[in-house]
Amino acid sequence: MGLFRRGARTRDADRTAGVADVDDVTDAAEDAELDGLEVDANGVDAGSEPTEPTEPMVRPGKGGPWDAADVDSIGARVNLGAIWLPGVTGMELRMEIDKATSQVTAVAINLAGSALQVQAFAAPRTEGIWAEIRAEIAASVTKQGGSADDLPGPFGRELLARLPVRTAEGRTGHRPARFIGHDGPRWFLRGVLTGKAAVDPESARALEEIFADIVVIRGSAARAPRDLLALALPAQPGAAPVQATGAAATQEPAAPSAPPLDPLTRGPEITEIH
Repeated sequence: MGLFRRGARTRDADRTAGVADVDDVTDAAEDAELDGLEVDANGVDAGSEPTEPTEPMVRPGKGGPWDAADVDSIGARVNLGAIWLPGVTGMELRMEIDKATSQVTAVAINLAGSALQVQAFAAPRTEGIWAEIRAEIAASVTKQGGSADDLPGPFGRELLARLPVRTAEGRTGHRPARFIGHDGPRWFLRGVLTGKAAVDPESARALEEIFADIVVIRGSAARAPRDLLALALPAQPGAAPVQATGAAATQEPAAPSAPPLDPLTRGPEITEIH
């Protein structure tokens, strides 16, 4: 828990919901040394072409991700403000920061050659937004030269995207990424799996279990749909206070001024080794 590294990327404040540079996601795999997947200039991955599951997938966990009202305490999770994140031995925790506002905008977990990036957003009271967001992400990936398939997964429908990248020879290849999501009560949690977890179910299992055991602290304040819920560094002042009642945190963290939903964007980073 003692090693931190700050990156140098910036966020483009002009990007809008569902439209972003696919390099932001593929860079996550490269920065975390997740290049065990060989990028094929003519396909997704040389020798690991993902296919649609032929049997129903078993959902990890016992019904999560969770709302604050569903749990009695933080338990063994790390308090990151709007997200209580389960800790796993050997994982690397990466906090992504908007350089312009110094707000934490996303958290990424690197584990055993794979990565999971997580963000939480406000959502309408009466309906979920994952179906709409999936369509926007698919359109964005396709527009930028990739492809995306809407498939069944352990959390319901998900996207298996093939993101365009440049190979070492300067040719255009593709790297896989899985977009998963969960509509909670007035919030939405989105995850992006890269590295081995994007194509190998066994490699994805540990990160899927982490995603399934996340607790989202939405709070009671009025927020526009797709507003990014505020994250905080571990043990940093401003993180949502921990309560043992199962209710939402009483202190509302300020909403970041970052664009409302930018599903492929990354920012400067601080990394913590567990």
